[in-house]
Amino acid sequence: MRFYTTVVSRLILRRNRIIYSLPAHSSPLLSPLSVLSIERPFSTGYYNNSRSGSKKSKRRKKSKSEPDTDVIDWGGEEWPQFADPKATQPVTTETFTSWLTMEDQPKQKQEQKQKQKQEPRSKNDRGKRPRTRDADAAPKQQNTKPGNQTQPQKKPRKRDRDMTSGTSEQVLEIDIKNLTESLNKDENGSNDETNEAASEKLSEEGSEIEVDVVELSSTGDGLAIQKGSKRVYTVPFSIPGDTVKVKVYRHMREGYTIADFISVVKPSPSRDDSRIQCKYFSTCSGCQFQMLDYDEQLRLKKRIVEKAFKNFSQLPPELIPAVQDTIGSPMQYGYRTKLTPHFDGPTGWRKTKASFKECPPIGFMEKGKRTTMDIEDCPIGTDAVRLGMKSERERMAREYRKYVRGATILLRETTQRIPKKPLSSLTSPLDSSTTEPPGSRSPSAPVPDGPHIRVETPEYTEIKTFVTDNNGMSTEYVGPYVFHNPAGSFFQNNNSILPVFTSYVRSHILPPNTTPSNPSDPNPPITHLIDAYSGSGLFTITLSPVLPGGSVGVDVADASIQYATRNARANKLSANRARFIAADAKALFTPLICDMYPADQTAVVLDPPRKGCDADFLRQLMDFAPRRIVYVSCNVHTQARDVGMLVRGEVETTEDCAGGEGDNAGASVSVSEGKKKTRYAIESLRGFDFFPQTGHVEGVCVLSRVDE
Repeated sequence: MRFYTTVVSRLILRRNRIIYSLPAHSSPLLSPLSVLSIERPFSTGYYNNSRSGSKKSKRRKKSKSEPDTDVIDWGGEEWPQFADPKATQPVTTETFTSWLTMEDQPKQKQEQKQKQKQEPRSKNDRGKRPRTRDADAAPKQQNTKPGNQTQPQKKPRKRDRDMTSGTSEQVLEIDIKNLTESLNKDENGSNDETNEAASEKLSEEGSEIEVDVVELSSTGDGLAIQKGSKRVYTVPFSIPGDTVKVKVYRHMREGYTIADFISVVKPSPSRDDSRIQCKYFSTCSGCQFQMLDYDEQLRLKKRIVEKAFKNFSQLPPELIPAVQDTIGSPMQYGYRTKLTPHFDGPTGWRKTKASFKECPPIGFMEKGKRTTMDIEDCPIGTDAVRLGMKSERERMAREYRKYVRGATILLRETTQRIPKKPLSSLTSPLDSSTTEPPGSRSPSAPVPDGPHIRVETPEYTEIKTFVTDNNGMSTEYVGPYVFHNPAGSFFQNNNSILPVFTSYVRSHILPPNTTPSNPSDPNPPITHLIDAYSGSGLFTITLSPVLPGGSVGVDVADASIQYATRNARANKLSANRARFIAADAKALFTPLICDMYPADQTAVVLDPPRKGCDADFLRQLMDFAPRRIVYVSCNVHTQARDVGMLVRGEVETTEDCAGGEGDNAGASVSVSEGKKKTRYAIESLRGFDFFPQTGHVEGVCVLSRVDE
């Protein structure tokens, strides 16, 4: 009986068999199931939706050629051995045995299972690394519709093909590809077609080897090779010139190997480990450059910007100006105004729902793994944030039993500024008739009784504390400007560099050597600003002194618009000087906006998320054709991609702005022959170091419209 049940189970697993009675088969092995056979095609036999009770059992009509028996249709995928859709085939002993052993599965699945058996993994590695594409990964399957009919992929338009993702994986692969090509060049400078790196014998996964770091990738990882080899290894926490001992983790099908850092065998001349200020450096995934002199960090980040525009902009070198030196942060440690340590849930929490038996590790992810390290302090956080980290760890030590799953802890700095001098003695950058800086008009709150940091300046006493509630309010000052934000929302995390940063954008929002009222400029003066992706109004508010015609900030989040409007009032800006609209950036350039902000007198600031601008938004932007664009980005690779499209002028201009009502709202309008393209030239390009000790760099690209 057990054998019979097993056989039926295996038959059911074959799914697309129609089972019905036939005369007894001669094989003694099949005598218990000698009534089985299979038929194609497979139309619905019967079904019963007993769970919902909404459908009754139904039975399909039989054809005259079928035996007068009940037929069960398991419907599903095609199998190669039943090519004739009308064939009725008895089950032979060989076929029956193959069913029991599942030998007639698709060949691809068989090979995949065999490879999984041949690839042993240690328990320590299981489940600890993010999933990556290795050399054994199965090819990507095509999308299919019901009935197993392959749905052909629609060929993307050129502008969509240009929208590369700019992810860290893609950036790393391009850096590795360029290095591999340079290594494969022979002495004459031509490419070596033999590609020794792909054919050489690879080190066993899990083995420890020594490699020499020859280059730094734009992700912050070192790119290394083994002596006598051209295989590229990615090694974290290493810099060019290092010889390091690594553990081989995985050979990737893209032609490189991921390795884990173990130790430095021979340090680079640029390495000085006495500079490291965190005991978790080389294990925690947060920082990469603590061993480097800060000037060297800035040089490396300039190189990251250069490579981004070389690899992602699709522009010839003559259209990319020399990248200017990266502007450094006034504070290299203690600068982050926001940290989000976290802890993992108890083992098996999804099933047991049991609370913690002891306080879990609270901190950040270990490099290359999915486990959380217990980190009690982070030196790149501000003093107030580090104070909050200590306080929250003490709270968790008391309350960990209340949690049955993992969570993220928010630590956001908030500042209370108390003027030392009478308000009438302080000056404002907004209006010569106003004698009070806008931020000083907020009423002074009492000094908090809880943990806080007191900072004395000649003009103010600042009381800094921390917020842990995502919906709580945080307050930051950028020079004389004040900004209130939801603590859990986005705002730049390095307050020390913001005055320099906003001053740079303010000085470049207008053409060089011009002012809004310069009569020698043949073009009308720029008096308006459109701040796309405005958030809580950082640029709309800080650029208002140089744009008397008024500014509009646009953001998709209603909460951001509410706080931006509040920030404009806190900084004494009228609605004529700064207004905010909740809308998707893709539907920004409506006829109303075009009428209020003439393109020849308008500059646009772009500060999108890491993924960059949407293709439809870029088309609308070029249709609107503002006089100047300042593109700010935390991902210089997607920035380079978008800037390349603006410089190439992929979309032709229209007489009317894109937008409108109904189904055509926000759609780009085609133009007739003879209409010129909107095209931009890169005026300047440089990085800002918002995140010292890491491989991240903020890019600022200034573009001016080419009027031909």
